[in-house]
Amino acid sequence: MKKIQKWIGIALAAALSVTALAGCSQQQKMSGTVTTDGSTSMERVIGALGEAFQNEHSGVTFTYNPTGSGSGIQAVQEGRCDIGLSSRNLKDEEAAGGLTATVLALDGIAVIVHPDNPVSDLDVDTIAKLYTGEIANWKDVGGNDASVVLIGREAGSGTRDGFESITGTGDACQYRQELTSTGDVITAVSQNPDAIGYASLASVTDNVKALTVAGVAPTEDTVKDGSYVIQRPFVLVTKTDAPLSEAAQAFFDFATSSSAAELIAKEGAVAVH
Repeated sequence: MKKIQKWIGIALAAALSVTALAGCSQQQKMSGTVTTDGSTSMERVIGALGEAFQNEHSGVTFTYNPTGSGSGIQAVQEGRCDIGLSSRNLKDEEAAGGLTATVLALDGIAVIVHPDNPVSDLDVDTIAKLYTGEIANWKDVGGNDASVVLIGREAGSGTRDGFESITGTGDACQYRQELTSTGDVITAVSQNPDAIGYASLASVTDNVKALTVAGVAPTEDTVKDGSYVIQRPFVLVTKTDAPLSEAAQAFFDFATSSSAAELIAKEGAVAVH
């Protein structure tokens, strides 16, 4: 009897080993492409996730096309990419058009100025007045006697949509410059002592100063607990009725798993899974 049990145990162990090896082999042999397109604010987060995924699946090619949220949504709708990337929620008509939004993370929108600007804190109402031109000189908010230079994103940008929605400034902002990427906004503000702009918290560099908003600094913790109010979602957009390829589905599952949370946090966003 003991011999029979022993041989059953050996056979079971062998079967499990074969299954495990088959799983590893299948993982290593996965091939194909994963194409993503959209939000420039998601560059660091999606780049980190894509790199980690490719390290696990060397046969898969991962690509990211930084075109902006609106363009990314359109790209997935037209079948030009597997997964669209948006830093805003889908509009009703986009969802009705056969798209599904899955929130990947939350991101604070930092209000940024030149490091030499003496202003360090503004509330949402004051930020709105600056962007609509009601306040046009920095001296009126404790800064230098200089005209405020308003920098923002282009129409269709998820960052712009989030900022204008939260501040109530939609269609009323008096932009001096409307730029097509988060990086361009940061560069423009870093080069002009009188400029103010907004950018994804995940992308802010030491070249600019992020203001506190009503005394609350934009950090992972304050975005997570909701005390920093200027925030928006990072969204993965897919076709509702069209299944993803094996590789694209594997990436989607990885990105929305708890194991990706640390990678997302390292890039300055707050994972929701």
